[in-house]
Amino acid sequence: MSGKVYWEDFSVGQVIKLGMRAVPREEIIEFARRYDPQPFHTDEEAAKNSIYGGLIASGWHTCALMMRLLYDGLIKRAASMGSPGIDNIRWLKPVRPGDTLRAQMTIMETHASASRPDRGLIKSNWEVFNQNDELVMTMVGVGMYRRRDSTT
Repeated sequence: MSGKVYWEDFSVGQVIKLGMRAVPREEIIEFARRYDPQPFHTDEEAAKNSIYGGLIASGWHTCALMMRLLYDGLIKRAASMGSPGIDNIRWLKPVRPGDTLRAQMTIMETHASASRPDRGLIKSNWEVFNQNDELVMTMVGVGMYRRRDSTT
């Protein structure tokens, strides 16, 4: 997709690659101290003795990273109108310091709004992989996008 992206530009089955991002140790600890201060996110010694065997990122941090990849990879050039929500989040594998995450979204459904003709909705499956191509998180979300013909 190049140029401004509108609702009409999405099609069922389409896969949109959203980019990559490294996850530094310091960022994991900083995020967790502020928002999810469980010891396996903030304290390397405590994390070694946890079921994870070492420091891991908060799942909420992984969600925030996914959102950043979504913004950089699509939303900043799209006629996005926000989202009514997320239907499902699954954290499948821990994200560890030094991991490099990549994300993609697959369009599952598209439909025009019946009550608001200026927009359409897309339902998509978001997947986040680490550098070993292991699936670490999935989310199903709904996004609202302006319709191209409503901008004239």
